[in-house]
This record gives sequence, structure tokens and C-alpha cells, in this order.
Amino acid sequence: QVQLVESGGGLVQAGGSLRLSCAASGGTFSHYDMGWFRQAPGKEREFVAIVSWSGASTLYADSVKGRFTISRENAKNTVNLQMNSLKPEDTAVYYCAAAFGGAGWRTPRREDVYHSWGQGTQVTVSS
Repeated sequence: QVQLVESGGGLVQAGGSLRLSCAASGGTFSHYDMGWFRQAPGKEREFVAIVSWSGASTLYADSVKGRFTISRENAKNTVNLQMNSLKPEDTAVYYCAAAFGGAGWRTPRREDVYHSWGQGTQVTVSS
């Protein structure tokens, strides 16, 4: 299984930006579709974005479309989430997750298709 470690979270004012990164080790990174999820206090974890194993395709939740950008660097075994125009409602713990190539893309919002998860990084957006 691949191990995933997120970084880049923190406290930011509304309208600001943050860039999250997820470093992978122990697997063949280029074989995985990579997703980002988030969980706000008192709420269920929700899908944020996914990038296909090749990086050619991306998909976003409606709530972040146009503000967040997911990207990957297979040579560096990393996936990133650039978050702009942040809102207080973006406050959550953000998780990256890996799914076998194709499986994640077919059903990106289903958590059970992701076989590996990071520990999460906290993002707090103040108003």
C-alpha cells in the first residue's frame, strides 16, 4: 500500500490562498488516481477533487469549482491542491487519498474505492 502525508494546511483569512501537498511513498504513484476530501466539524467527509493517474483529467465538487485546482507531479510522487478565494465554509481537515487507476475516476465520490488515506491537514479560514 502507498503511504500518504499531507502538508500545507494552516490559518488564513477569507479571500486568501493555501496550497496543500500530498507526498506518496511505498507504491507506484503513477498508477493511482488521486483524490482530495475534506471533513468539517460535525459533518461527514466530502469529496473535493480528483486527478487521473496521468494528470490529464480532473473533476471538482461544485462547491470548489473555479477556486481550487488539483495537480500532480508523478516524477515527485506528489499531488497538490491550490486553494484560492477561500471562504469560512472551506474550514475542514483535508485528506488526500489514492485509488487504483481508473477505479477512482469511475466513482470519484465513493470513499471505499480509495485504498490509502493520509492523516489529514487542518485548514482554517477566518472571516
